[in-house]
Amino acid sequence: MLQRRIVAHNRTSSSTARPMSLINAHLAEGIGSITFNYDFKRNALSEAMTGEIAAALALFTQEGARVAVIRGQPGAKVWSAGHSVDELPTGGHDPLGWKDSLRMVIREIEAFPGPVIAQVGGSVWGGACELVFACDLIVATPEATFAATPAKLGVPYNATGLLTFLNALPLHLAKELLFTGSPMGAARLERQGVINHLVPAAEIDAFVHELAKGMAHNAPLSISVIKEQLRILAGAHALSPQDFERIQGLRRVVYNSADYAEGIHAFKQKRKPIYRGQ
Repeated sequence: MLQRRIVAHNRTSSSTARPMSLINAHLAEGIGSITFNYDFKRNALSEAMTGEIAAALALFTQEGARVAVIRGQPGAKVWSAGHSVDELPTGGHDPLGWKDSLRMVIREIEAFPGPVIAQVGGSVWGGACELVFACDLIVATPEATFAATPAKLGVPYNATGLLTFLNALPLHLAKELLFTGSPMGAARLERQGVINHLVPAAEIDAFVHELAKGMAHNAPLSISVIKEQLRILAGAHALSPQDFERIQGLRRVVYNSADYAEGIHAFKQKRKPIYRGQ
C-alpha cells in the first residue's frame, strides 16, 4: 500500500517525477525501509534513483516514521556502484555542485527527523560511500567493502562531501580511502568505530529491525533535536572566505583539466585511464 502511495505522491509533486521502480519502499511500526531495486545498473545513484529515495524519505516524514533504513537487496554483490558516471559532465562544469543529485539526497538523509540506518551487504563504491557515511548508524555484513573512487576517475570531490568523510572516519583512514580508491573491508572500519555493528548476512535483517524498533520507541522529538544539534556541531569548522575561494579554485583546476575528461571517457569506454597531471 505504501508503495502505491509513494508513486501517487511523486507524480503529483513534479511533472517529471517517475513511479518508484528503482527502489522498494515500505513503512510499518514507525520504520520506513528503502530497498534498492536497480540491479541492472548495480544500484548506481542516478538522478532518477536519488529522486525516488528523497521522495520516499519525504513521505516517511509526512507519515510520522521514526526511523528509516536504507538497504540493498539480500545477497546482492554490489550494494551500490555510486554516482552515475554517465550523468557527470565531461569537462568545464562542476561535477558535484550544490544541485547535484547525490548532494541533494545526502542533504535529505541529514534532514530526516529520525535516525537513518545504512544496512550494507556487498561492495560500496564511489559516492555510495558518502551516502553510507552520511547515515546516522551503519550495520554491515563482514563481507561488505568500501571503495572511494574519485581519484580513479579524476573527479574533484567537494568540501561538503569531504566533510562527510572527515566526520565519519579518522583522518588517515579517510586519506587512504580517497587516495588509493582501493576496497577497504568492513571489519577494519568496524574496528575504527566507523561501522556500528558487523552482523552475518543471515541475521542482519532481524538485527537491524530490532535496532530500529528500539529507537522508534524512544522520544522522537528528543532524537530529532539531538540529531540536528549534532549535524550543526559536526559542521562547525571555521573557514575564512579566502580559504573557501581557495578550495573552489582547487576544484576548478581538476574539472577543467584534461585528466578529468580522460577519466570520464575511459570509464565509459571500459579502459584504464592514462593520467598526465594536466
